[in-house]
Amino acid sequence: QVQLVESGGGLVQAGGSLRLSCAASRRTFSSYAMGWFRQAPGKEREFVAAVNWNGASTRYADSVRGRFIISKDNAENTGYLQMNSLKPEDTAVYYCAGKAGGFITSLRNEYESWGQGTQVTVSS
Repeated sequence: QVQLVESGGGLVQAGGSLRLSCAASRRTFSSYAMGWFRQAPGKEREFVAAVNWNGASTRYADSVRGRFIISKDNAENTGYLQMNSLKPEDTAVYYCAGKAGGFITSLRNEYESWGQGTQVTVSS
C-alpha cells in the first residue's frame, strides 16, 4: 500500500474550478491505478473518475464527464482531478485511492489505499 494525501479542496462558487491533488508516499505509485471518489452527507461514497497506471486510459462517472479531468504524474508521484463548471451537487468530501496492478476500475472495493479526504463546497 501507499499513503495518499489529498489537497486543493475549498469553497468555490457555482461555475468555478478547483484542482485537487493526491500526493503518494512511494514511487511504486507509478505502477498504481488511481481513482477519485466523493461522499456527500448522508450518501454513500461514489465513484468520480479513474486513470490507469500510465495515464493512457481514463473513466468518468456520467455526472462529471466533460467537466472533470483526471491525470497522473508518475515523475512526481502525484495525481490530479481538475474540476471545472462546478455545481452545488458536486459538494462532497473527495477521496483519492490507489490500486496496485495498475488496471483501471470504478469499483470502490478494488482500491486498497485511501487518502483522508478533502472537502469541496460549491455555493449557488
